[in-house]
Amino acid sequence: MIEENGTGVCVIIAAKDAAGTIGKAIRSALAETAVQEVVVVDDGSADGTSDAAHRADDGTGRLRVARFEQNRGPSAARNHAIDMSTAPLIGILDADDFFFPGRFAPMQAEADWDLIADNIGFIHHDPAQPVEPERFEARTRRLTLVDFVEGNISRRGRPRGEIGFLKPVMRRSFLMRHGLRYDESLRLGEDYDLYLRALARGARYKVIDHCGYGAVVRANSLSGRHRTEDLRRLYEAERRLRLTPGLLTKAQARVVKRHEDHIRARHDLRHILDVKATGGAAVALGHLLAHPQTAPAVLAGVLCDKLDALAGKRHAQPPVPAGKLRYLLPGVPVAQP
Repeated sequence: MIEENGTGVCVIIAAKDAAGTIGKAIRSALAETAVQEVVVVDDGSADGTSDAAHRADDGTGRLRVARFEQNRGPSAARNHAIDMSTAPLIGILDADDFFFPGRFAPMQAEADWDLIADNIGFIHHDPAQPVEPERFEARTRRLTLVDFVEGNISRRGRPRGEIGFLKPVMRRSFLMRHGLRYDESLRLGEDYDLYLRALARGARYKVIDHCGYGAVVRANSLSGRHRTEDLRRLYEAERRLRLTPGLLTKAQARVVKRHEDHIRARHDLRHILDVKATGGAAVALGHLLAHPQTAPAVLAGVLCDKLDALAGKRHAQPPVPAGKLRYLLPGVPVAQP
């Protein structure tokens, strides 16, 4: 029986070749008293991910593990986990991340939300090294659709837009009421897309500064290995949303168009680089001449990449000392006595 009200959380984990990290993720979720169930979907792994997930079971009956024989992507895995689950609240946990102890209590203490997210601590060092997040002053704020989209647009000379990395807890009743699920055609930006569609349908999205989610920064993460096709599907999904009659206000449509153009520019640059890699510089030039509308984005992207490379700033973040965290949200630390 599916619950509609209550405070129990289902943690859903989509896992692909995550045998080395899935155990820590599951144990951190099962350690939370607010967690009613943990549903893992092994998305066609070849490394024993399912077996590793079963070994993390704590015997309380809260863990369920399903497996796809063929890889279907994170959206399909998460949708399957949602369908398997019954708890009134749904939280996402990536298979190589984990929760800090006591993650859910500060969120559950808040009222009037359909989605609620806490701060993320990015771990740049060996994740086996113990680390505790800072305590931040209790601050909450509402994230509007415009705030959310603007927080995902990167600007040259400013920190990368990362608001889409937040991992909100979602009310099942809101998802059910509006028929919202992950778009299974997307393998990039599937979280961003779902949250955007929820906000477009009036979701109350609250953010608190408390840090309860630990995200391990890895050079070989799936999000860093997206395809040109993935970018195309993402900007096309935004365009469909933007053109849905009566769904967005003019201000909302304008900011969605800006993000759509931002992703399309990345696509156009990646596409011309693909053409050059397979056909050579002459073929790439011919493609630009045949599609002049893509030239500004391509030329701007090439120029920015060259300037960043010369300056040694490509995707640079300030160095984070070992044992410390970089936080997504700029919280105000609680003064130590």
